[in-house]
Amino acid sequence: MDTRMEETHNFIELTPEPEQEGMRLDKYLAESLPEYSRSYLQQLIKSSAVSVNEKAVKASYQAKCGDFVHIVIPETEKLEIQPEDLPLEILYEDPHLLVVNKPQGMVVHPAAGHDSGTLVNALMYHCGDSLSSINGVQRPGIVHRIDKDTSGLLVVCKSDQAHRGLALQFAEHSIHRIYTAICHGRIQEGGTVDAPLARDPKDRKRISIQQGGRRAVTHYEPVEALKQEFTLIRCILETGRTHQIRVHMASLHHPILGDPVYGPRKCPFNLEGQLLHAGTLGFIHPVTGEEMEFTSELPAHFTKILRHLQN
Repeated sequence: MDTRMEETHNFIELTPEPEQEGMRLDKYLAESLPEYSRSYLQQLIKSSAVSVNEKAVKASYQAKCGDFVHIVIPETEKLEIQPEDLPLEILYEDPHLLVVNKPQGMVVHPAAGHDSGTLVNALMYHCGDSLSSINGVQRPGIVHRIDKDTSGLLVVCKSDQAHRGLALQFAEHSIHRIYTAICHGRIQEGGTVDAPLARDPKDRKRISIQQGGRRAVTHYEPVEALKQEFTLIRCILETGRTHQIRVHMASLHHPILGDPVYGPRKCPFNLEGQLLHAGTLGFIHPVTGEEMEFTSELPAHFTKILRHLQN
């Protein structure tokens, strides 16, 4: 593993180890500093905030054993996102973190076209200034996310200490996550999809299976055969990539019911998005060391369709 020589609130200094020889700089930093997103680190490299042996380099630079890597971390910008008094279903809260049950249709953090009504807007109202700052001004407290039309559990960090600890657990794939979904077609037995994912070069809004992408592993098992050739399934995430379950199940020709991107163009029900629910979330509390696990019942829009397909 890398040796973190020195860290302050302004900069971090690293030295690659022999087993990291030849690794791309952006990948090396992402693995060495899991509390920061790879895209954020790429921005730092592009802005010359990262130097190797006192020289600015590109993200494609290949790390060498003994390199002196210096990363300047910019001061946190003043957040201009407005707090909003939005409903929040909080399952757990302490001084370091909270666990929320996100409804379908809510965006996790502000982005182009979604600068209000997000989970971050609601968290800022509820928590005030007590949110971690590691992931930047647009994503205070956010250590992971789920899609806008996916419902279910998220852990949010109130302290940077909690954020770093949980980011490491996500990087090590030790977070326990179980999702429930309704898929097209009959799924007779469980299995595993181990297929790397990356942005589709032809459509940046889509994710596709690509060699050279980030490793993504989904374990799935059928729960119940439903009417009209649908199957209720359970998915256990080994990794947590963008759109992972949606892309992996579509690759098996069993897209998730209601998925507007990876499923059939025509949906037999008037759905606003995929029937995918993050129902179980387990982790080690990054400060107390306590084992924690939370569960969330299927939301009303999901159970309505499920009951219809069961009867």
